[in-house]
Amino acid sequence: MPARNEPQVYARRLRAVLINSIPVLEARGIVIVLMAGVTGVIAGALVTGMSALVQGMHFLLFDVQPGGRLSAMFSLASPVQAMFPAIGGLLLGLSVIWLRRRKFRTPVDPIEANALYGGRMSLTDTFIIVVQTMISSGFGASVGLEAGYTQIGSGIASRLARTFRLRRNDVRILVGCGAVGAIAAAFDAPLTGAFYGFELVIGIYSVANVAPVMTAAIAASLTAEVFGGVPFPLELSGLPTLTASEYVPFLLLGLLGGAASIAIMHLVSLIERVFVRLAIDASVRPFIGGIVVGLLGLVTPQVLSSGHGALHREFAMNYGLAVVASVFVMKLAASAISLGSGFRGGLFFASLFLGALLGKVFAGVMALTAPAIALDPAVSAVVGMTSLAVGVVGGPLTMTFLALESTRDLTLTGVVLAASIMSAILVRETFGYSFSTWRFHLRGETIRSAHDVGWMRSLTVGSMMRKDVRTIDAATTLAEFRKEIPLGSAQRVIAVEAGRHYVGVLLVAELHSDLSDGETPVQALAQFKDAVLVPSMNVQSAAETFQRAGAEELAVVEDFDDRIVLGLLTESHLTRRYAEELDKARRDLSGEG
Repeated sequence: MPARNEPQVYARRLRAVLINSIPVLEARGIVIVLMAGVTGVIAGALVTGMSALVQGMHFLLFDVQPGGRLSAMFSLASPVQAMFPAIGGLLLGLSVIWLRRRKFRTPVDPIEANALYGGRMSLTDTFIIVVQTMISSGFGASVGLEAGYTQIGSGIASRLARTFRLRRNDVRILVGCGAVGAIAAAFDAPLTGAFYGFELVIGIYSVANVAPVMTAAIAASLTAEVFGGVPFPLELSGLPTLTASEYVPFLLLGLLGGAASIAIMHLVSLIERVFVRLAIDASVRPFIGGIVVGLLGLVTPQVLSSGHGALHREFAMNYGLAVVASVFVMKLAASAISLGSGFRGGLFFASLFLGALLGKVFAGVMALTAPAIALDPAVSAVVGMTSLAVGVVGGPLTMTFLALESTRDLTLTGVVLAASIMSAILVRETFGYSFSTWRFHLRGETIRSAHDVGWMRSLTVGSMMRKDVRTIDAATTLAEFRKEIPLGSAQRVIAVEAGRHYVGVLLVAELHSDLSDGETPVQALAQFKDAVLVPSMNVQSAAETFQRAGAEELAVVEDFDDRIVLGLLTESHLTRRYAEELDKARRDLSGEG
């Protein structure tokens, strides 16, 4: 038995040496920066390894030569290869059955972990997502590896942070650094990775977070280069100088990108609902989706896997409008079917490819309808790529820096940022979710970002209510009530039936001033008869109940069926406790106290 505890003992001793015995090294200082650097190195190495393994699968299954890309192929070498997405779906279906028998819960990703659980992530969840993502992309499903990349980086970071027993907000920052390192390594773009962490996983930009985040991003990017990672396939040169008049059509393209991203998210959920309505078991859905994706792959392999090679082809070659539009439709269908049928992966890179296609279609249509404007197809592709990805991924600055680091063109970055903002505004005002938070919404979660709201769930009605509540029989007459409860002896009383079953709230001052007959039962004067709280409600749900009822105090009952009175909660106490906890969370975030 002692041998099993040795790693934990060593971790505690190391933490004591690094933090407790050296007063100047606080958890949010040098130690966190050093741990962020280690996290970045690990994330860079793991991302490179995952990419190499998937490339190896493509070599074995699709005869993709070293240095090549599946989606860059002009056609499949054999029609038999179109069966591989279905085979991958079959393997995923078997994994669903295996997980179901062992009663595994839905895995938690970095955004959800930081929003609800203080950055706590399970390594079991992490490895499940990574393996399923690699199977999905490796067998040709139209999904990207970015979900697996960020999961492995953040999962390892979470374990590292909790091994050293860091504070809640420090764990959240390190989880963000894991995702930062993963994206920086995947795209060889440190600034892109850094702002991915700020906007999406940490949920806030602050001066205190800059050092660890940038350390993780740079360390991961350098590590990927050392291990031979493949950079983002977007190297443009000789781009034309943009004029002020061209901003207007590109802003319109930004709005189209936002609208397209909303349509994509709805399409994925629509396909999921179709499978549910047809009563097709979740273990069978990936197999069916794989068949359809394989058939689309027979038409053009550009729809398979994440689309790195296809994106490179789109920028390197000048296809006609009809070809580009048809590839857009097929890639859109393949990605939506892949995700809607249960393949594991993300829309990060798929949204980049779809956006580039949308931009080229937009430039082609403008050339036909308004030839005087003459939009450059490459610039349109970059603007479309980032604006659609902003709607799906949810990070305007992330995508702007991706364009900057890829093209190294500051002029282009300006129009990309403007179009990205237009896309973000449209999505936020009309839809309100990115793809990740939309998936949470479909599962019944209410989070819209990685802002830490997990503490709100622990601040429950049960922890805030008063238990010393005074009750009275609901059949008591008004005259008897006034004798038993004189004015000033209490502010409110709960009217109950036999067995303490809730009837309503009685406001003592109002009952003493009421002009009703003294024989009137107090039950008739009770308020908020249909509005009650239960102990498991969090502060947000309770506040919404107070607002709907227009009440200043509500009874707390055991459950909504029997409604046995347990206590009482006032709106003023709830508001005060919420403000206290919010102030504490803000102090933790800023490093005070």
